Amino acid sequence: MGEELSYVDEIMEILKKELRDYEDFQNQKWKKIEKTPFTVLISCLLSLRTKDEVTIESSIRLLSKYRTPKDMAKADVKEIEKLIYPVGFYKTKARRIKEISKLLVENYNGKVPDSFDELIKIKGIGRKTANIVMMYGYDREDYLAIDTHCHRIPNRIGWIKTKTPEETERELKKKLPKKYWKDFNHLFVRFGQRICLPISPKCSECPIEKFCKKIGVDRHR
Repeated sequence: MGEELSYVDEIMEILKKELRDYEDFQNQKWKKIEKTPFTVLISCLLSLRTKDEVTIESSIRLLSKYRTPKDMAKADVKEIEKLIYPVGFYKTKARRIKEISKLLVENYNGKVPDSFDELIKIKGIGRKTANIVMMYGYDREDYLAIDTHCHRIPNRIGWIKTKTPEETERELKKKLPKKYWKDFNHLFVRFGQRICLPISPKCSECPIEKFCKKIGVDRHR
């Protein structure tokens, strides 16, 4: 592990506290779906460019009806579209979900691979999704999922200086204490959706504003 990030304990604890009530509410909803590597995979695919609340409701509708790759592979694409609407790019996602499910049945005996390298071979599964599946689907500790929020915010607050999510993943693995890896994604995603917005972040409402260097922030509220 490299040099530790500035105020990391304070920042992580503040974000946990700020989001605790929401997380409790969110977790109660997720209990409607059995957590498996497949349901984690599908929920992650649905979450791209979609708010958490929409992702949850769409995941519940879809995965309550089609719980396994075998079930999903048999589903009609139009039915998948109907169940996941209004997630972003729902038509594209419906096709991709059916394609991946069919591939899992044909090539992986109906199971989601428990290997990161095998997961990213599958069309439509990138590093972020593979990391999510390994972390939350298989409860593995050596993975760190980075999306646009998880890339933007550590750069903004001055923890790292990277240009791509892949660079951010490498740097944070060196610097972020491992005890925070599992919480990091959902805390920073929610924080990025509500307060630390890409354009004109809500700095006046930010609970970690005093720790932030505001790198690249031209305008804020």
